[in-house]
Amino acid sequence: MRVYIFLCLICWARSENKRPCLEFSHLSVKDSFKDLFIPKTETFLIMYTRSNLNCAEPLFEQNYSLNVNFNVSKKTVWLIHGYRPTGSPPAWLQNFLRVLLKQDNMNIIVVDWNRGATTFIYDRAVKNTRKVAESLSESIQSLLKHGASLDNFHFIGVSLGAHISGFVGKKFQGQLGRITGLDPAGPKFSGKPSSGRLDYTDAKFVDVIHSDTDGLGIKEPLGHIDFYPNGGKKQPGCPKSIFSGIDFIKCDHQRAVYLFMATLETNCNFISFPCNSYKDYKTGSCVDCDNFKTKSCPRLGYQAELWKDVLKEKTAGRFQTSVFLDTTGANPFCTYYFVLSITSLDETMKDGYITFKLFNQIGVVEKARLYKKNKSFYKLQEAKILAQFFNDVVNISSIHLAYFQSSHQRCSTCEYIIQCLMLKSLTYPERPPLCMYNFVLKESKEVFLNPSACITKKI
Repeated sequence: MRVYIFLCLICWARSENKRPCLEFSHLSVKDSFKDLFIPKTETFLIMYTRSNLNCAEPLFEQNYSLNVNFNVSKKTVWLIHGYRPTGSPPAWLQNFLRVLLKQDNMNIIVVDWNRGATTFIYDRAVKNTRKVAESLSESIQSLLKHGASLDNFHFIGVSLGAHISGFVGKKFQGQLGRITGLDPAGPKFSGKPSSGRLDYTDAKFVDVIHSDTDGLGIKEPLGHIDFYPNGGKKQPGCPKSIFSGIDFIKCDHQRAVYLFMATLETNCNFISFPCNSYKDYKTGSCVDCDNFKTKSCPRLGYQAELWKDVLKEKTAGRFQTSVFLDTTGANPFCTYYFVLSITSLDETMKDGYITFKLFNQIGVVEKARLYKKNKSFYKLQEAKILAQFFNDVVNISSIHLAYFQSSHQRCSTCEYIIQCLMLKSLTYPERPPLCMYNFVLKESKEVFLNPSACITKKI
């Protein structure tokens, strides 16, 4: 009986000491109305770690001491939302927290400035971004006194949150480790000088995903590297009619958030291609990734930091890198890129195009989406053809290949000697390429090839 009473007392004492979990501010449209007459800005710092994933805690205690769960030696992600006229918490927030903490044992600080973002007056929310940045800077100074490092800070800002991240970075002379801008807000920021918006000088590495450049996002490149999925405008899978309601307005804008999360939730590499424009990318003119050496082309999302050093070298010469890719319209959004390189011995292969299909070992066929049928052979002996698949093709058993001349030069009896064909996965560059050597193509006739490992030249 005494043991039972003792255990009950312990449980009671623990329950008394356990504090309630913090929650993101739950506001509503009423608060937007209230803001018309009584504007107010508040910033709350809500901390998550693997130790308290399901129960948020304050970053600083009431006596201004640092929360014991915050580890100053670990990476710290600052997650900052954008404009929220209805006051509701971001729908993506909990999943974002989950995938980040699954990826790495880090500190996460959710910057809740909902009271300041919940307003019908967008200009007021824009002005509040400076106030939030000022508040964050004071908190960062406190963290630095406790031994934290700016180099370990990764700011992930959504819409207006991207510019808040930039303003914080300016206060620390660009010494933050990384800023990721997820479709930085365009209205009131487009065309502004670097002092008035996110800029690549605001952190040691700045990567940006643009998904709504003709709407709520910003078009101009802001970072060391700027990703433009599907051209950065209309995203596949988003409503095309205004009758779809609020989703018509926000779907493209929020796609940047979901693409970034997808890079943490899937093993797919969101390979992206440096190019002057989306139009050039669509013609298959930007296949080479040789400028990135052994790393191949940059990848969108969390992995983008792997290219930090080479991208900073480029930006030092005032050359910011814009890259393009296409995605599917539904999670996990991934597509799979291959490059088909063909070396021809026949100079008559002009103004033609290639089509091909891949078969795996169990006979499943995948047809490639080619970019503008690639006028690749004109005055070229070697052609590189960019192809996209909606499903990955592993263990390729055969390639079904056909060559077509332009309509006014067709020749049903023509044959073309191919010296070498090489198929390489760009999505997974670690996979060894496949080759075929010395074969003949007949115009408009499909040929069945069984590729094997490429022969490496001995030096």
